[in-house]
Amino acid sequence: MAAALPGFAQDTSLLRYDGPDRAGKLVAAAQKEGWFALYTSFAEKDLPPLIVLFEKKYGVKVRIWRAGSENVLQRTLTEAAARRREVDAIHSSALEMETLHREKILQAATSPYSPELIAGALRPHREWVATYLSVWVQAYNTHIIRKEDLPWTFQDLLDPKWKGKLGIEANVPEWYSTVALSMGEEKGIQFFRALVGRNGISVRKGHSLLNNMVVAGEVPLALTVYHFMPEAAKRKGAAIDWFVLDPAVARMSGIGIARRAPHPNAALLFYDFMLSAEAQELLVAMEYAPTHAGVPSPLATRRFTLVDPALALDQNDKWAKSFEEVMLKRGGQ
Repeated sequence: MAAALPGFAQDTSLLRYDGPDRAGKLVAAAQKEGWFALYTSFAEKDLPPLIVLFEKKYGVKVRIWRAGSENVLQRTLTEAAARRREVDAIHSSALEMETLHREKILQAATSPYSPELIAGALRPHREWVATYLSVWVQAYNTHIIRKEDLPWTFQDLLDPKWKGKLGIEANVPEWYSTVALSMGEEKGIQFFRALVGRNGISVRKGHSLLNNMVVAGEVPLALTVYHFMPEAAKRKGAAIDWFVLDPAVARMSGIGIARRAPHPNAALLFYDFMLSAEAQELLVAMEYAPTHAGVPSPLATRRFTLVDPALALDQNDKWAKSFEEVMLKRGGQ
């Protein structure tokens, strides 16, 4: 009878329990539930290793619905509005996760791994936590640009020698705003106006396309590619390498547990798993930047400036308009 009562699962969940016997209690409770539903925008090719490891380790099944981050958000909101309690955990990009928090879809959770994460990974409201970072880096064609000639700072890009050599992805207002704010908002916007005005900038739609343009030499120096793209191409022998200008801007992706989750303990066990060193090392092997501070990675020694998802939501229209006016309309497709 109790199991049939709406919301009963919340009363028996361990989301806020931090006793010394938490681990044993959580595994037992999760195995009793048997499975949970995960809505995610995680890359399809990278999901199986994580899911297989989790299911084999704990004997708890994961039922996955995967789509783009916007579709994950819309389905979750639609089901909540219809009072359909089907999703247990959501893993998606930071802006979508922060939107779910604001729409009161998520609930706070406690994890023993939280103290081991980099600063900023655990959000102040504790309703979702970052599991990995997508880091924007600068990539260059090694046949065209010598390593010793690379710029040391963003200001160095104003040098006339970079005229006609720069490229940027067409949808990175979060990167643009973060870099601009690091310089001081007005000065930052003035810098980008000067950069585009003096040296021009080639605008390309898609991070993969921009990375390929660097390999081909059509864009000698790209300002915004995800770090794993040039790294993978470099390993295959392509004439490409990457470096980082400060600030090193990173966007988060993370996981949260639905407020009305039918299987909250199984979802919490997966939440813990994604933050564990075991899962984080697997993410690194798949070229993701971890949020666990103790897990080594090619970017482990870098200090990141995380895109603030709350600020990005609040000022989305403002920075999208500025990015379009300063970078897209003045830059060349």
